[in-house]
Amino acid sequence: MKRIKPDYYARTQWKRRMAAWMSTALLAASLTGFAGEAEAAQPHSSYWYPNTLLEWSPSKDKDARFNRGTVKLEDERIQGSKVNGNAKEEVKVLSIASMYPSTSGAPSQGSEKFHTYTFSNWQYIDKLVMWGGSAGEGLIVPPSSDVIDAAHKNGVPVFGTVFLPQTEHGGKIQWLHDLLKQREDGSFPVADKLIEVATYYGFDGWFINQETQGGTPEDAAKMAEFLTYLQQHQAPGMEVIWYDSMIEEGPVKWQGALTDKNEMFFQKGNQRVSDNMFIDFRWQFKDEKNGQYDYITPFLNSPAKAAELGRSPYDLYAGIDVEAKGYEGRFNWPVLFPDGKKATTSLGIYRPDWAYNSSETHEEYMNKEQIFWAGPGMNPANTSQPAGTDPLAWRGIAHDVVAKTVLTDSEFVTHFNTGNGHLFAVDGKVVRSRDWSNRSLQDILPTWRWIAETDGKGEALKPGFDFGKSYYGGSSLQVAGAVNKGSSTHLKLYKANIPVEATTEVSLVYADNAKDAKVKIGLAFSDAPERYEFFEPGQWTATGANQDWKQGSVKLNKYKGRTIAGISLQFESAADQADYRANIGRLAVTQVNDKAKKPHAVTDLKVIENDFRDGIYGDARLSWEAPKQKEDVLYYQVYRVHPDGKHELMGMTGNTVYYVPEMKRSLKEEATKMVVIPVNRHYQQGKAASASFDWPEYPKPTAAFKADKTLIAPGETVQFTDLSSEVTESWSWSFPGGQPASSTDQHPKVTYPEEGTYEVTLTAKNSVGEDRIQKKLITVTREAENGVGNLALGKSASASSFVNEKEAPPFAVDGNAATKWCAVGDGPHWLTVDLGAEHKVSEFVIKHAEAGGEPAAFNTRAFSIQVSSDGKEWKDAVSIKDNTQGISSHAIELTSARYVRLQIEKATQGGDTAARIYDVEVLGLK
Repeated sequence: MKRIKPDYYARTQWKRRMAAWMSTALLAASLTGFAGEAEAAQPHSSYWYPNTLLEWSPSKDKDARFNRGTVKLEDERIQGSKVNGNAKEEVKVLSIASMYPSTSGAPSQGSEKFHTYTFSNWQYIDKLVMWGGSAGEGLIVPPSSDVIDAAHKNGVPVFGTVFLPQTEHGGKIQWLHDLLKQREDGSFPVADKLIEVATYYGFDGWFINQETQGGTPEDAAKMAEFLTYLQQHQAPGMEVIWYDSMIEEGPVKWQGALTDKNEMFFQKGNQRVSDNMFIDFRWQFKDEKNGQYDYITPFLNSPAKAAELGRSPYDLYAGIDVEAKGYEGRFNWPVLFPDGKKATTSLGIYRPDWAYNSSETHEEYMNKEQIFWAGPGMNPANTSQPAGTDPLAWRGIAHDVVAKTVLTDSEFVTHFNTGNGHLFAVDGKVVRSRDWSNRSLQDILPTWRWIAETDGKGEALKPGFDFGKSYYGGSSLQVAGAVNKGSSTHLKLYKANIPVEATTEVSLVYADNAKDAKVKIGLAFSDAPERYEFFEPGQWTATGANQDWKQGSVKLNKYKGRTIAGISLQFESAADQADYRANIGRLAVTQVNDKAKKPHAVTDLKVIENDFRDGIYGDARLSWEAPKQKEDVLYYQVYRVHPDGKHELMGMTGNTVYYVPEMKRSLKEEATKMVVIPVNRHYQQGKAASASFDWPEYPKPTAAFKADKTLIAPGETVQFTDLSSEVTESWSWSFPGGQPASSTDQHPKVTYPEEGTYEVTLTAKNSVGEDRIQKKLITVTREAENGVGNLALGKSASASSFVNEKEAPPFAVDGNAATKWCAVGDGPHWLTVDLGAEHKVSEFVIKHAEAGGEPAAFNTRAFSIQVSSDGKEWKDAVSIKDNTQGISSHAIELTSARYVRLQIEKATQGGDTAARIYDVEVLGLK
């Protein structure tokens, strides 16, 4: 997406974040694959080029079943009353967000990582585009299954991305032509595949972003025909979103408005070409000083242009770019949302995942997320700013947009589960004590975050999510602070439109640290949505594994025929308490007479694939059939049974396939049992089914080690680090010429007093056997008394290829960690350094993508380092198969060489094939 230089806005607003690495076309989404793990069975979200998409079919793709969404789009979504008088009811919001840090390597069903982009402010957006695609990985990216589930649960349609990048970011005009190929009958094979993918995976359409330069009028006409074909052949409910880029003459020329030049991609006569258009960011700008450009006027004319075409102005989304600065940027709100008038168009937000990407911790992310959506005051009902505030400053999406809700059914249950955690609890019992994330499991979270009001002395209790205590899932709602006798905190939580029947009841599960405090359930009804009535259960009963939660309910039969419009909680105390805390583990509206059946066991449960590492780590793909009785199953819980009988939750899914990430073998167990339990919509467990897999024979160790340096002066000390396999139980080292001459420590330090070249021997042992490795490794010479230097600094470098002159080979040996050599394409890639003369080399240091500020997903995975005296005959000095580090050091036996070659076999941790090397150091004697 193109930026221009603004006149009165901060210039950095339009720069891409991490511009140093954007030239490799990282406009994408995914998690790092962890090198060295058992992950042959790990399913990943799909990505393709146009031609490779044509080869795809679900029957040939073993990951396809794992990538299917299981939640249908909730179509009963209402706006209801608004809590902020500034908000405009007609406005819709389109979010274009990268849900992962890169296109490749995105796990299909969550991960073992807590700090992930668990977006949850669905109430403010109407459509989500999962942004992704890059020249080095793939251009066509469907949303992952967990994103589909979370969006659909909240009534938000979700779209995949077709991204054709600019040529400076690796784009090729051939890819455009591949996309637009037609059969003799006029049909478009890639369009047919796009429809097939969306139908099979269960999402709602595609966002088409064509930014590759070099298009012709014929290309533009064919693109409009391609979009029309999608409209005419896609399944009911699917949509196409077009980005304001290409114009009717063919080139890419961003308009910042709906104009005569781009209307052909929006509407043609009675034919809808695209359902929405995302308008480029420049709509905000006008050169008031020199009059060189005016994008505001054409933008303000866009509603009239839309009406002329028979379309709503709210099918247009005026884009704002928050990728680089988030809410610290400045935006022309008065043009888009004029006071006292209707909004000019709807709002499009490019990269609101800034809140996550710019945060070091999850706590920081959630704090930024709150400011981004609810405003600087973190209260969606009060986004007012002090007099004199810059009108272009951030004010929160809630200031201009009315929150929507899907709470329209007669039943609603939430455990305030955000879709990630440090633990997982089931009915108050912790069944997992390790980090996890899976957006499919996210509950419908509070509409209003946060509206906490006090009616007495003191401040209101502070609400938030607590990841240390949960009743079901990985989190709970917590309120904390001082409570005072005679005062209360009213916490408004959910907008709703729930009809009350004779059998309706509302229930609550909570835990607190006070005997004198009370928690009441507040309900507002549609005939008076601002007035809440409070209900206290007549009896609280202890519940949970440790009986440390309280459960109570209230029947609402007296309110039959009314409609619940708001749900809240009230906290009050009969005594002062300075450190009051309450955790809300479950809040529900259900029907007393609706007893969901406990599901029968699944059938045909089996391990369809697994992989092992080092004999003690293994993963597994499971599949099963839903219970034949056709019960309403909400989720399936997947457990591992340990040798002591303890059940550990591996994860949950709504699908009938699940990938269990790498598990560590318990002692020397020969087999591991996996259990699957269906769960109904009331979160009650059904009957269990089990299947097992066998472990390989318990292994003897594999000995390995490294030294922090191999070229030293007499009297220096070397730190040895054991790298033997994890099953090693004891170590025996031999250091001829060293002090000490032997050791049984795992990581010994050894001093060498005399010059010479010395061998090092390590024997790794366990109860099964032993392994021995010997290296002639340590060189001690007085030549090293003046230190070891970087022989490659500033020397001549050449490579297999490079992206442009700013990322050429010399930037890998300039000693500057902010510059790099980058090469795209399938590879293999190589970089050669001429040291100018033959030198004695002892170590190499490679600075990979992460060292330059890029995601760890782009660190080089597999590579070798070769040396040569003549540049023709090469020998391997280092061979690495599973690197994950941003900076890797490789000490070797002292070797004479003039030429050093870095041979890259796998450029990244995932499917991206672009090499990114920020520095190559060759250490040795000058």
